[in-house]
Amino acid sequence: MSRRHVIAPGCVLAITALTLTLAVAPAAATRPAAQTSETPAAGSVRKPPPGMVQALQRDLRLNRVQAETRLLNEARLTPIEASLRRRIGDRFAGAWFAGNLAQVLVVATTDPADPSLITALDARPLVVGRSLLDLEAVKAKVDAALAHDRAARVRYIDVRTNKVVILSAKATETIAILNAADVDPAAVQVVTSDEQPRPLYDLIAGDRYYVGATTRCSVGFSVTKGAQNGFVSAGHCGKPGSATVGFNRRPQGIVKDSAFPGDDFSWVAVNNDWTPQPLVGNGTGGTMSVSGRRSAVEGSSVCRFGSISGWHCGTIQQRDTSVTYPQGVVDHLTRTTVCAEPGDSGGPFISIEQAQGITSGGSGNCTSGGFTYFQPISEILTAYGLTLTTVKIAALGPGSCTSYPRLSTGTLNSRQSVYWPHDHGFVTTATGTYSACLPNNPGRDYDLYLEKWNGKAWSTVAASESPSSYEQIDYFGTPGRYRYRVYAESGSGPYALGHDEP
Repeated sequence: MSRRHVIAPGCVLAITALTLTLAVAPAAATRPAAQTSETPAAGSVRKPPPGMVQALQRDLRLNRVQAETRLLNEARLTPIEASLRRRIGDRFAGAWFAGNLAQVLVVATTDPADPSLITALDARPLVVGRSLLDLEAVKAKVDAALAHDRAARVRYIDVRTNKVVILSAKATETIAILNAADVDPAAVQVVTSDEQPRPLYDLIAGDRYYVGATTRCSVGFSVTKGAQNGFVSAGHCGKPGSATVGFNRRPQGIVKDSAFPGDDFSWVAVNNDWTPQPLVGNGTGGTMSVSGRRSAVEGSSVCRFGSISGWHCGTIQQRDTSVTYPQGVVDHLTRTTVCAEPGDSGGPFISIEQAQGITSGGSGNCTSGGFTYFQPISEILTAYGLTLTTVKIAALGPGSCTSYPRLSTGTLNSRQSVYWPHDHGFVTTATGTYSACLPNNPGRDYDLYLEKWNGKAWSTVAASESPSSYEQIDYFGTPGRYRYRVYAESGSGPYALGHDEP
């Protein structure tokens, strides 16, 4: 009979509290790193995307210089980690940054002969008992043993401790399961934890949601009320107290309040699985940003996104319109030439990046055309004391787009367009965010567009056409052929396009 390893509390395996304090060894004496192909020169380090430095300052409690230094350290040392991982091979046991500014790269190995190689590339060596391959094998065994253990919700390889860590709400029971599965007790650590991960979903204006078994509507704009997240929609979609589920049929929230007829609006308080986003679906698989709620002038172009008919545009006709529905009269609506279909109710109306309102009802359809009416967003926010979720855009001035990793410049005449990098565009192979910034000089009104080739023609997937002194795009898209277009609505002169792609 084979000898079995036993995991026991207070013996080989320690059951610890959730918070684990790790001592970080002081950095080795600083010396200039050799400039090799594996160590990028300072000038070749890409600048961080806009907002990243500020987020690092906020979340890691650093000042600006410290945040920038941390990013530079990571950029300098990451290629070294890749090189050492490749050279050490099967003996490699993981690597991590140490120090508040990521100034030290620690590389673990199982071979006592490797430290000289590691230090030669300006990293700190650590000899351990298990390789990364060993740890992966242990974790596979742990995963299999705990496949049906609802208490052990999180399992991971911790290269710093050279163990597989299990977070469990019932540590003693989890240990018993591991013992029965003959898992090496020296290679694992069970940590008592009440952590309960859950799927997280974004609230995107225009996405479908359901009330009860038969009602389907569209998400309006994301909102908050104090610490409570939610969204606005049409009042006829659900009564107060009704439960909602999202596009994926996962529990979403509760209709907190609604009005219909008289008015036609509601707001839904969502659970913690859903994160409000200042975004509207644009009908091409991407999104556009919501930056405010300035009312558009009558005659302005306005677009609507609905979960049934998708993205459609028209113009604003008349405000303060009263409509008699079979259920009663609704006042203070805005009439538009945008079409809509049943199921689009509650979806967002937006003009440029300014929220206008939510879809109430209409006549006709998106085959023959018709008129659609929306409930103005400001009235909804005021009625329920809500705050619209918007993108945080700082006031930018000429030249401020130089913080982007790529900068393209040129000159435009009024009513002229220019494409970057050229008419045929550029090809990306990864899903990610396309960011672009176009600051305008006084007296010029330039607009910015991101276009994607659909196989037959170029389609605009993101646009920034604000009357303010700058334009900015943040678009999350799939791989494909794209191009930027800068258009001079009025005025002539130079432009500076800052941009970044995945």
